[in-house]
Amino acid sequence: MAYETFKYDVLVIGSGGAGLRAAIEASAAGVTVGVVCRSLLGKAHTVMAEGGVAAALGNVDDRDGWKVHFTDTMRGGQYMNNWRMAEIHAKEAPDRVRELEAWGAVFDRTDDGRILQRNFGGHKYPRLAHVGDRTGLELIRTLQDHGIHQGIDVYQEYTIVSLLKKGDQVVGAFGYDREKGLFKIFQAKAVIIATGGMGRIYKISSNSWDCTGGGISIAYHAGAELIDMEFVQFHPTGMVWPPSVRGLLITEGVRGEGGVLRNKEGRRFMFDDIPDLYKAQTSTDEEEGWRYTQGDKNAKRPPELLTRDHVARCIRREIKAGRGSPHGGVFLDIAWIKEKIPNAPEHIKRKLPSMYHQFKELAGVDITKEPMEVGPTTHYIMGGVKVEADTQMTSVPGLFATGECAAGLHGANRLGGNSLSDLLVFGKRAGEYAAKYAKERGEDAVDENQVNEIAAWALAPFERGSGGENPFALQDDLQEMMQDLVGIVRNENDLITSIEKLKELESRSAHVGCTGNRGYNPGWHTAMELNHMLTVAKAIAISAKERKESRGGHFREDFPDKSNEFAKVNVTLKKDGEGKVEVRQVPKSEVREDLKQIIEEMK
Repeated sequence: MAYETFKYDVLVIGSGGAGLRAAIEASAAGVTVGVVCRSLLGKAHTVMAEGGVAAALGNVDDRDGWKVHFTDTMRGGQYMNNWRMAEIHAKEAPDRVRELEAWGAVFDRTDDGRILQRNFGGHKYPRLAHVGDRTGLELIRTLQDHGIHQGIDVYQEYTIVSLLKKGDQVVGAFGYDREKGLFKIFQAKAVIIATGGMGRIYKISSNSWDCTGGGISIAYHAGAELIDMEFVQFHPTGMVWPPSVRGLLITEGVRGEGGVLRNKEGRRFMFDDIPDLYKAQTSTDEEEGWRYTQGDKNAKRPPELLTRDHVARCIRREIKAGRGSPHGGVFLDIAWIKEKIPNAPEHIKRKLPSMYHQFKELAGVDITKEPMEVGPTTHYIMGGVKVEADTQMTSVPGLFATGECAAGLHGANRLGGNSLSDLLVFGKRAGEYAAKYAKERGEDAVDENQVNEIAAWALAPFERGSGGENPFALQDDLQEMMQDLVGIVRNENDLITSIEKLKELESRSAHVGCTGNRGYNPGWHTAMELNHMLTVAKAIAISAKERKESRGGHFREDFPDKSNEFAKVNVTLKKDGEGKVEVRQVPKSEVREDLKQIIEEMK
């Protein structure tokens, strides 16, 4: 069959912060660029990022600098990070933020007119440049407004099903437009995957509908190596009530502005458990913690601003011990600051406008007067496609990855705000090096047989019709299973069970059916998406079983301590010649001597 074909030097799959920044950079290099996005432009999951973008500008505390940011990132990632990515990120983030400002981003300001920065978990100094609690929206708006003038072609409401290859080389992608369901071919000399995360494979998630791990999956099936897939971040504060909004994110900025966590007894339980790694930097009394949030340079941070993995586990402990809130969470209280500052309600509304409206409209709670109920929600995956630090090239020639779907920067746990600077720093680098790669390559024809095979697979659910498996029921079973067996706390038996259940779900997914036509058919979309969701779920479960220790976002109740043996390796996955998962423990590369010295000095 003949399909409409589009040809570009660089094809970007995904239009969030990383995808847009990559497209802008590639276009600036003088190559032709196409961007494919599953939703409308400007609706990517990046808009959900609230608290800010981490960059060591030193505007609020002049003691900050790239070395401190680098050390915080490595410590937060439990030293599983790709140290070169952490170095590049810390050094280049300030320039990327200032560049965003030059393109029109309107950040909150200090009294003397500089970009204001706020406190966030795991960061030693106030480091997050922000726009109230709507920073992701401003980032997307700015990149979008700048990008549409760069000669970039955008394909809205298109979904990529598979990458196309010639030998080992990626030569394009196969997809369809969601409006009519017509297949499209994108021919490209270089492809950048910037599709975000996978939170929707869990029942409770802060992620948008399209965060199903599709980019990680299509890269894996094209031969790319995955790394660190066991490290999934459960953000400590998602909404727990009402059920219709369960999992919706509550920004860490609430705690950065002085919000505290309490159990049903009214006790600030975070003081009960401060990890040794952070004891020297954490306050031991409530008054010091408050002074820290108000900018006292001599105060230590409150325990509510410890790393997300630790806070999430402490909240889970309180709930499990019966000390939780009425709807199965704990209390996050920002209203209490009325004891400390005049006009507290106006202050809260100004600093946290989205949070105020979110709770008022969705839960009937006025956060200026009463506490919020919160609980952990699946938020981010530190793992993903393995990339080369400087160029973002994957192990497949011509294929690049950037943003959340790429791995390495965050190690075992991501610090809040590092995601947005990750998008900017490595989005730029992916675009730069993909353009350079495309300029050095000739055009490769697409294999027609390969295209027809993918098309036949994509249309198979219609042939099964209503007699096939219900894709929505299968998706629901997957989400329930991942939530129960591969969640915040894991063990060997649960992980073995999850892997067996995933085999069953894979078998069932081969028989999913749908009815109707191809235009805007959510049953068909879900039937195809299940392949990606199952691929990523399996990668997480297998990697979690392989890592027999607890570290960062990966907690094993049967191996509750860190292991010296596993501290030296990353877990990688690759598809072997027979289509099976090949699991390996790969020794970490030695940290460069000067960076080792920096880490020691900052302890």
